[in-house]
Amino acid sequence: MKDKMMEPEVKIDNGELATSMIPEDFTEPEVLFQKLISMVKKYHPSDDVHLIEKAYKIAYKAHDGQKRKSGEPYIIHPVCVCIILAELELDKETIVAGMLHDVVEDTIMTSEEIAAEFSDEVALLVDGVTKLTQLNYVADKVEVQAENLRKMFLAMAKDIRVILIKLADRLHNMRTMQYQTPEKQKEKSTETMDIYAPIADRLGISKVKVELDDLAFRYLEPEMYHDLVNKIAMGQERRDEFIRKIVSEVKSHIEKAGIKATIDGRAKHYFSIYKKMVTQNKKLEQIYDLFAVRIIVETERDCYTALGVIHEIYKPIPGHFKDYIAMPKPNNYQSLHTTLIGPQGHPFEIQIRTYEMHRTAEYGIAAHWKYKENQYGHNTADSEEEKLAWLRRILEWQRDMSDNKEFLSLLKSDLDLFSDHVYCFTKDGDVKNLPADSTPIDFAYAVHSAVGNKMVGARVNGNLVPIDYKIQNGDRVEIMTSQNSRGPSRDWLSIVKSTQAKNKINQWFRSEFKEENIVKGKEMLTGYCKAHLIPLTDLLKTEYMNACLKKYGFRDWDSVLAAIGHGGLKEGQVVNKLQDAYRKKNPVHTTDKQILEAVNKENQLQGQNGSSTKPAAVKSKSGIVVAGIDDVSVRFSKCCSPVPGDEIIGFVTRGRGVSIHRTDCINMMNLSEQDRQRIIEAEWETSADGKPDELYDTEIIIYAYDRMGILLDITKILTENKIDVKSINSRTSKQGIATINVGFAIRSKDSLHDLTKKLLQIDGIKDIQRTQS
Repeated sequence: MKDKMMEPEVKIDNGELATSMIPEDFTEPEVLFQKLISMVKKYHPSDDVHLIEKAYKIAYKAHDGQKRKSGEPYIIHPVCVCIILAELELDKETIVAGMLHDVVEDTIMTSEEIAAEFSDEVALLVDGVTKLTQLNYVADKVEVQAENLRKMFLAMAKDIRVILIKLADRLHNMRTMQYQTPEKQKEKSTETMDIYAPIADRLGISKVKVELDDLAFRYLEPEMYHDLVNKIAMGQERRDEFIRKIVSEVKSHIEKAGIKATIDGRAKHYFSIYKKMVTQNKKLEQIYDLFAVRIIVETERDCYTALGVIHEIYKPIPGHFKDYIAMPKPNNYQSLHTTLIGPQGHPFEIQIRTYEMHRTAEYGIAAHWKYKENQYGHNTADSEEEKLAWLRRILEWQRDMSDNKEFLSLLKSDLDLFSDHVYCFTKDGDVKNLPADSTPIDFAYAVHSAVGNKMVGARVNGNLVPIDYKIQNGDRVEIMTSQNSRGPSRDWLSIVKSTQAKNKINQWFRSEFKEENIVKGKEMLTGYCKAHLIPLTDLLKTEYMNACLKKYGFRDWDSVLAAIGHGGLKEGQVVNKLQDAYRKKNPVHTTDKQILEAVNKENQLQGQNGSSTKPAAVKSKSGIVVAGIDDVSVRFSKCCSPVPGDEIIGFVTRGRGVSIHRTDCINMMNLSEQDRQRIIEAEWETSADGKPDELYDTEIIIYAYDRMGILLDITKILTENKIDVKSINSRTSKQGIATINVGFAIRSKDSLHDLTKKLLQIDGIKDIQRTQS
């Protein structure tokens, strides 16, 4: 704690990104390392740093000769990662693991050798970070992305320090992103914005979260970023003077009140300003609170005393006071926020907190690490439990749901950085923190799942309210329950806002209607196989079913069918796994071999003749000619619906001839090496005039802003172009975006392109894509 009044400090961003953790003048590895050692000695109760020195020597030797994209020695990266970890004041084991985090992946050193040289604890941390580094973020592949995130949270559950090292690793990589290609810059920045910055926010590590946001913003919206930097820099001198005046006035009154405090002015970071401009539809000139004055005091009582002093000097703006001390944010952030009218009528914000609250705000979960908890006399176990409540909830979802899309949707909703919250009370006065626009249903499930399942009504502030009532700050909510309740309604899923309530409602339906879901799942599985001409009876053998149970973690086949029935598993996922197991047991049928041998024979003849021309193509009744094979059964795949003009390939199926796919079909791109041997050349047959003779089924997805008459406009265009529509389905999101699937027959890719251009001219349509499942 501070024992004397500290001089106010004005910290103002000058338009450059913050890089305070790593001074630019320290570029030599040895100089950087000495900087690290001095940082660790400042905060760590022990001066013994021999393990860190040992780790540095091992990493230096292991990375000897390796260079980064910048041309610098690779060892600079792990040292800089450790400096970031030291800035967060983490323990020595974490620093050592940070120094070695790339050693196992990039060199020949093993986890066992790390355990022998240091400890099992360090080896576990290094192994966890190595596995996270191997995860590939694929924004447009939900299955891969969700599975990667599952692994990430499991690694965090084993030891939260794994993700702290990974955040430091990502932060330094983002600081040096200028040396990467534009494509890599956007890819890594998107991943940072979608995953790493939200995780840093959820763990309360503002110091890391803020910089990750700004760095990602810099590469995702470079023009907007630099324009914002330049505009802010233009008015910098005037704002500096304004801040100094406010800080001076505040300091004078705080001193008179006898409160010991540190007072400084803090410019808001660029991404925060950008989000305010977008969400409030304002220009930069219309946003005056580009900075906040921060008052840091010794006790919670001093916070409220200082607030009273401030409200005597300046007029507070009604509705702009937030007490995060009495009601902390989900990531345990605590502070008093008040927006005031300053000189010349310009609004500005003041934040008031204690030194301990400030540490938590800046360093989050890292602020109270093991030895520091004991040093300050806190209960380590209780504190850790409180801070990791969010992580426990994520792990609970992982156990409850097998549908990756549902898991990803819940996770992204829960990680939403900009979702506001409301604070309400139980009838006993306990505080509940819920997402904005939450309903009594959300409140009921926040109390207990049994309360939500038995809910029949609600009272707010003593008055009966409908179940879709939007809870306001300060509301006192009472849930009415009945043992005769039939349970939640499916309509509730469209009403509730909290991810916890959605998960609990879905969980109830999964368990309550298991028998019905089993029957429905069986029908869906059978229907899928019939539609795709797959012999299901061949696949439903015990050994193949057991492989599927192991893959998805179910105890019996009825549970798999129930999961399909309630939507937790896609029938295609199950069939694909059954087929994989079947293929391992039955590598190739004789009929398949004959087709493949014919292809290989043609290819060999081609090589012997030294010809660069394609193998002779044999005509088929389907309008497709397949290389080197006569009278073969051909069918068009429904996963990508190829039409004339598309580049195509054939795939030799097991017992069902050749299926035709687009060359960019996801299913073809993700084939195993073994299945790639089944790919065969194919091309479209055309008439004498060069135009296709037949019509071919295809499907498009139209994304549009929902409005009255948009379906009518779409069907009008289709009718005018004499398009034979096979199916049309639409759904609208809560954000007012309509997704319309249209299936129809068309003659060629060129015809489809012309049709798409006409549809895009319809008011409200924002994008059109071909179906790719």
